[in-house]
Amino acid sequence: MLTRIIKFDVKPEQTQAFKTAFLKAKTATEAEAGFDEVRLFVDKSDAHKFFAYERLQSEQADKLHRDQPYTKELFDFLDSSETVATPLSVSDTVPAPDHSRLPNPEDEDFVIFFIFKIKPEFRERLLAQFEKHITHTKNEPGNILFDLYTIDGVQDELVVYEHWRKESDVWDIHFHQPYAEETGALMEQAIVGDMKQYMHLVTEVV
Repeated sequence: MLTRIIKFDVKPEQTQAFKTAFLKAKTATEAEAGFDEVRLFVDKSDAHKFFAYERLQSEQADKLHRDQPYTKELFDFLDSSETVATPLSVSDTVPAPDHSRLPNPEDEDFVIFFIFKIKPEFRERLLAQFEKHITHTKNEPGNILFDLYTIDGVQDELVVYEHWRKESDVWDIHFHQPYAEETGALMEQAIVGDMKQYMHLVTEVV
C-alpha cells in the first residue's frame, strides 16, 4: 500500500480552476483498479490551501496512474497555474490504519490534518505513545478514523490524519481523555514551536 498526502498552495485567481481540474482527474482516478482512495480537502482558515489524500495498492499502480492522460492534464494545469504542490510519501505506523468505519448520514465528518515538526530525540517515545493513544481513540464513539504516519526519509516530522463525527467529539470529549492528556503533555515537550501552527481543519471538496 502506498499512501500520499499532497499540500497545494494555489494562487487566489486560480482557486476555482484548480478545484475543477482536480475533481475532473479525481473522477477518472477513482475508476482505476489500483487506486483505493483519492480525496481533496480545503483548509477552513485558508481557501487557497488544499490537501489531497491518496492510497494506492502498489508502485505499479502509481506508475499506471501517472501515465494516464487526465493525470498529465492535471500536472500541466499545476505547472501553468504556478500551483505549489508539496507531496509527502508517508508510511503506516502501529496500529495500522483502519478505514472500515464509515460516517453516518447525520455526521459532520470533522477532518484534521496535523503535520508537525518534532525534536528527533522524542521520535520513538511519540511513536510508542501514539500506539496506545490510537488504540484507545478508535474505541471512542465519535471517532471515524485516526491515523499516524511517518514521512519517508524524514526523521523530524510526523502526520496525523483524523475524522470525527462532529467537532465537539474532539474538543469536548477526546482531548479530555486520560490518554489524550498524556499524549498532549509529551507533545508539548516534543514539538518544535506552537502546536496550533501545524493543525489544519479541513472540509472535503466534492
